[in-house]
Amino acid sequence: MKTVIPTAGLGTRLLPATKEQPKEMLPVFANDGDGCLCLKPLVQLVFEQLFDSGYREFCFVVGRNKRAVEDYFTPDHRYVEQLNNKGKNRQALLLESFYRKVESSTIVWINQPEPMGFGHAVLLTKPFIGAYSILVHAGDTHIISRRNDHLKRMIEEHNRARADATIVLQEVRDARQYGVAEVMEEKNGELIVKGVEEKPERPKTNLAIMPIYIFEPIIFRSLEAIQPGKGGEIQLTDGIQKLIEWGLKVNAIKLKEDEIRLDIGTAETYWEALSLSYNYCKK
Repeated sequence: MKTVIPTAGLGTRLLPATKEQPKEMLPVFANDGDGCLCLKPLVQLVFEQLFDSGYREFCFVVGRNKRAVEDYFTPDHRYVEQLNNKGKNRQALLLESFYRKVESSTIVWINQPEPMGFGHAVLLTKPFIGAYSILVHAGDTHIISRRNDHLKRMIEEHNRARADATIVLQEVRDARQYGVAEVMEEKNGELIVKGVEEKPERPKTNLAIMPIYIFEPIIFRSLEAIQPGKGGEIQLTDGIQKLIEWGLKVNAIKLKEDEIRLDIGTAETYWEALSLSYNYCKK
């Protein structure tokens, strides 16, 4: 399965901090492996979690004039050497570990010249994905779960149900700023998605769609068939709704109560992500 990480959004809700750098490069607290706190760009946590879960083929979608993600994912061994020469051995080891993962991966970069939506970013990756299944993971959201259990549950559910798409849901207080799903729960606990809507003014449920998905290649035909939606953009949520209208199978899993979502979409959620990540790493 190939992985797509879109990072091309403008990040307007975090201006002016995101004028020159992608919001996905904003740091949160992490553990350096030796029990010490460090700061990592959120997109690095996303990449490392996927790598540690066995993924090796990545496609990053990047935006105009924001090459910080590409630069960061380009190993700089001279800098590591400088750190070692200055006695900053712990920091050097941390970077070396990251670079080993980068160099053990196949990474493709695709440019989205204009911000035309999350769905459009996914559609651009069609030549890279081909006939493979695809895991789409936004670069501005990270889920902390024990042994990356939420990713394992996604894969298991997708394969068990032979689904065309599998999405991740979380119960929230106010779902108006999310894609929202209506589901039907079967006796065996299977969650079948009956409808989705992008940022509705009057949400029908409190089940917010988290930006982590598994798709079969049919998603590209769906995205090609829809018209621009909210904000005049090609919305991935609308592509999922088209799959449902075509009678295809869309299933879901729900995040558990002890699974932590780090979301840096707004100033408020970024502050919350800093607090949550700090408290988690200090346990």
